[in-house]
Amino acid sequence: MLPSGHGGPGPAPDAPFALEPGERMLRVRLEGGRVHAKQGSMVAYRGRVEFAYHGGGVGGFLRRAVTGEGQDLMKATGQGTVWFADAGHHITILTLDQDSLTINGRNLLALESSLRYKATTTSGGLGAMVAGGLFNTEISGTGGVAVLCVGSPLVLPTDEPVCVDRDAAVAWSAGVRTRVVSTFRIGNLVGRRSGELAQIEYSGRGGFVVVQCGETPVVEPAAERH
Repeated sequence: MLPSGHGGPGPAPDAPFALEPGERMLRVRLEGGRVHAKQGSMVAYRGRVEFAYHGGGVGGFLRRAVTGEGQDLMKATGQGTVWFADAGHHITILTLDQDSLTINGRNLLALESSLRYKATTTSGGLGAMVAGGLFNTEISGTGGVAVLCVGSPLVLPTDEPVCVDRDAAVAWSAGVRTRVVSTFRIGNLVGRRSGELAQIEYSGRGGFVVVQCGETPVVEPAAERH
């Protein structure tokens, strides 16, 4: 399993998920089924489609505290075509075939209802607390998942350990091990919030990590904004 355009097969011609030219908009075909997508990401639709926001307790996962960085998901059901996008970000479709993938919570755009998902976190003690916001989504099964990237993504193999800024990591394949590493001194903590104070190390033979060419900023909960 690799992102389309990086040596892996792209979505089948009749797959529910497809990208419009420019790879900034996701087109989803609904034929009486449903799709989960980032709340507020629908930009257009055609046909008889209904939208509903997930409340708390849906799999214990879809709430802001679990998906991370203030993102909830919504459900689209019906018959028709729906287009999703997010601030002009590049979109990559990953097709799972009885496989699993871990995605940074902020980078998840949409997933087919056939896929299973659960929340995970990256361990790492003090380094994890400094990095903050390390909630991830583990997706498994068969179906398509669309992820958001700042610019075109870079795919790095993890046969040799690679360290990635926690705001630049988008997704990584099953079996890849993660741990928080840091190169800061205590004095650097004063007045600093950058994720560069702690990075995530990815390692695992035959695996890969998808990296975006920029950092997705952390979105504070509304109660904390001024």
